[in-house]
Amino acid sequence: MPLYKTITVNPYTKVYIWKITESEKELSLNIDLTNKCQLRMNGMKSELHRRGFLSIRHLMGLAGYVDSDLFYDEAGKPHLKDGNHISITHSYHFTGIIVSQKDEVGIDIEKQRDKITLIGHKFTPMEAYADIKKAKELVKKLTIIWGAKESLYKIYATHGLSFMDHIYIHDFKNTDNTTRGIISYDGRTSAYNITFLEFEEFTCVYAIKKEA
Repeated sequence: MPLYKTITVNPYTKVYIWKITESEKELSLNIDLTNKCQLRMNGMKSELHRRGFLSIRHLMGLAGYVDSDLFYDEAGKPHLKDGNHISITHSYHFTGIIVSQKDEVGIDIEKQRDKITLIGHKFTPMEAYADIKKAKELVKKLTIIWGAKESLYKIYATHGLSFMDHIYIHDFKNTDNTTRGIISYDGRTSAYNITFLEFEEFTCVYAIKKEA
């Protein structure tokens, strides 16, 4: 079973990351999907997406849940029936979840790709990184910022929220693995703790809402 990494964030929050190496048939073993989720998976044209979908159910099992414990609200945000918080991510052959008994959480895994430098201006002020001369370092920095904003967006789950205009990520050094984030939207402001790590040219970012 390729559980790639488990991170105990605090006594009530854990991250689970899976590296997909199994076939769809192997991943289907011992997984009981609801009719709704089975139909959703059947509609996925990509085998990798279906394998990712199933691997997430294995991660849920490690956290003590089955598929029927999960539901989505109108904004597409996942929830657990017992009231605990969950966030889900899938990128190529990695999937991940974060589960917390206490705090709102978000997680994102992204492959580090050069093309992020071409779209960076859409989600962050690129002039802030003019001093980064090495292309690879810029890719890593932008991937962390994107993942952080994506994680916060997953927590807030509100249509109209803009990565550029409403989500702010505090700057960080290339030796750091944590930073902070702010969402300011519709007259309300909320703060988040953000942690990031890299593995096999992927970046994982997870965010936890700070108590008021």
